[in-house]
Amino acid sequence: MLSAFLSAFRTPDLRRKLLFTVGIIAVYRLGATMPSPGVAYGNVQKCLDTLQGGSTGVLNLLDLFSGGALLQLSVFALGIMPYITASIILQLLTVVIPRLEQLRKEGQAGQAKITQYTRYLTLGLGILQSSAFVALARSGQLFNNQCDQFPIIPKGTGIPDWLTLSILVMTMTAGTGVVMWLGELITDRGVGNGMSVLIFTSIAARLPSEGWRIKTTKGWGMFFLVIALVLLVITAVTFIEQAQRRIPVQYAKRMIGRRMYGGTSTYIPLKVNQAGVIPVIFASSLLYLPQLALQFFDQTNPGKTQAWIQNHIVKASAPEHIAIYFLLIIFFTYFYVSITFNPTEVADNMKKYGGFVPGIRPGKPTAEYLDFILSRITLPGALYLGIIAILPNFFFIWLDNQQFQNFPFGGTAVLIMVGVGLETVKQIESQLMQRNYEGFLR
Repeated sequence: MLSAFLSAFRTPDLRRKLLFTVGIIAVYRLGATMPSPGVAYGNVQKCLDTLQGGSTGVLNLLDLFSGGALLQLSVFALGIMPYITASIILQLLTVVIPRLEQLRKEGQAGQAKITQYTRYLTLGLGILQSSAFVALARSGQLFNNQCDQFPIIPKGTGIPDWLTLSILVMTMTAGTGVVMWLGELITDRGVGNGMSVLIFTSIAARLPSEGWRIKTTKGWGMFFLVIALVLLVITAVTFIEQAQRRIPVQYAKRMIGRRMYGGTSTYIPLKVNQAGVIPVIFASSLLYLPQLALQFFDQTNPGKTQAWIQNHIVKASAPEHIAIYFLLIIFFTYFYVSITFNPTEVADNMKKYGGFVPGIRPGKPTAEYLDFILSRITLPGALYLGIIAILPNFFFIWLDNQQFQNFPFGGTAVLIMVGVGLETVKQIESQLMQRNYEGFLR
């Protein structure tokens, strides 16, 4: 990997792309640390120091994806999450709306139209999410009413409250649009997928501070033990992310005019983790609903049902929370794989171009064979996703739940970082191969 980066810097074209990507990342991190107008940045820092990390619940995941910008209500507080949510929604709607399905099959022109719809939906979600987070910050529920002595959005500043809140919502929504534009710039002119690179940057920005917190509170022994466990998890994730089942495909020879076509052999790669990190995001979003519902009840005098939900469903270290989280990830893995990979469509396309799986008849038998293989390979992928995702919950129990709510060394963070790292390195190596290809004549 290091040799690939060194070779890339020796290539002028790739060096410009890498430096451009680094420049965009620097702009992104600057916006993530720039406070929005109307936010008392000093009070935010005092509150974070008091709580030793931040909020609780799913806000930890969102704050991790924003690189710590969400709880600070910075300009880029929402990060790239509205765009990811919009992309997932449109991908799901493609299955049920014929118009979107038709656009997907139209190639580049249809994909450009879907991208445009994604941008509009991203801005709409940005308005909704920024309004929700501003309301939570104003009421003190962003930090579970534990920082009422440090108001995040002070009152009595001489500016009307509605104007302050409106400017905050507009600023954070505009920041979402800028982040989306920066990600597209990286995709077009830089290296790697822009949105993935920005998420990777946000998670990586949290690693030094969280690692140092472990050292200062638990000592060097625990610090090195955690690092060893992290390296072990990264090795396992890298191994499974690369794992795939290759189904051989043979194309028959066809005579078109005076030329013979076909007769080649290839394969269909079915990854063990076919769904990626999407099931984890879906499961986290569903588990956030009980916590969101609790906000509408009296927090000072909770009832029995409310207290049970808080202690057994919302609490990340509760066995019920871990079990529900694990089962939801398995369910959504099967669900997402079923809507993104259609064995019947793949079998029909193979039959149309004269392809067949050796030993399997084309058409319906091929579709049934692909469906059988996919169902068998999805089970270990779902179990793998569930185990990796619940690792931070055990870290909460092990390292003290109150001090390490934003623990970034396991679960979703590792899945994203390893996946983005592998994808970026592969893209750099493919571009190097195109520029340094050794042919028969030299």
